[in-house]
Amino acid sequence: MHAILSGIFQPGFFGSAPVHNALITGAVVALISGAVGVFTVLRSQSFAGHALSDLGTLGGSAAFLAGANPLWGFVGIGVVVSGLMDLFGAEQKRSRDVSTGIVLGAILGLSALLLYLDTTESSTTGATVTILFGSLFAVTGYTVPATIVLGVVGAGALVLLYRPLLLSSVNNDLAAARGVRVRLLGLVFLITMGIAVSLSSLTVGTILSPALLIGPAATALRLTRRPFAAMAVAGCLGVAATGIGVLLAYDSYHWPPAGSDGWPVSFFIMALIFLGYLASGLGERVRAHRKAARRTAPAATPALEG
Repeated sequence: MHAILSGIFQPGFFGSAPVHNALITGAVVALISGAVGVFTVLRSQSFAGHALSDLGTLGGSAAFLAGANPLWGFVGIGVVVSGLMDLFGAEQKRSRDVSTGIVLGAILGLSALLLYLDTTESSTTGATVTILFGSLFAVTGYTVPATIVLGVVGAGALVLLYRPLLLSSVNNDLAAARGVRVRLLGLVFLITMGIAVSLSSLTVGTILSPALLIGPAATALRLTRRPFAAMAVAGCLGVAATGIGVLLAYDSYHWPPAGSDGWPVSFFIMALIFLGYLASGLGERVRAHRKAARRTAPAATPALEG
């Protein structure tokens, strides 16, 4: 048993400060991303989540260029862009998607410029890779407590808005008829989504953050139709994928090619989330097949008896 554990956990894993920071930060991000992701899927706003992650490149690159922590760049642009999406979008899904596309196209060009300046004028090395693909092992200092605080803020918003948010996600017109201020509710949720996407960008980068937001949530909704249970399942799936991803990335320092810095943790996290989604799809098909078999069984029984 000791030999097996030694093969799984390489020396120094449990005593490494970067590993501790990565596990804590990754767990917080996975929990809030899973909870927000469930409502993102229910409200058919996956495109908005994808756009927020892409536009987070602007905030991260601007922060790097200014010598600031990229977390605040991600959060700042996430909140601002969320407000712009709601300001220019109508309540109808089509108008919302159009406004999202307009904001996305307008800012991506500026993001490309700042990334170029980061690589040519900034003394910070690896800025582009860190912004686009994340660097969970590089999380240090006050970033960990700041992530925890932002995660608590996002979770608190979901707790306070849970019932009206669920109602508006299922039937927006019914929610409005019952006195829910759906426009304000949508704005607050977009800002909460912006916070979640900003945190996931810190973990796996702006390119891969939509998968952390949507993947565990989509998998959880295949496993259960109860929203609150789906939020819990999505959070647990995200935490599991992040924890195993950190372990595999740490172990990969001893994998080929020799002399490499190890495989990126974001790759392992995304691979595990994708495999989990595929597995849930297979399970869903098996359950559907069993239900179909049970429905046909009573009809076939009398014929056999006759």
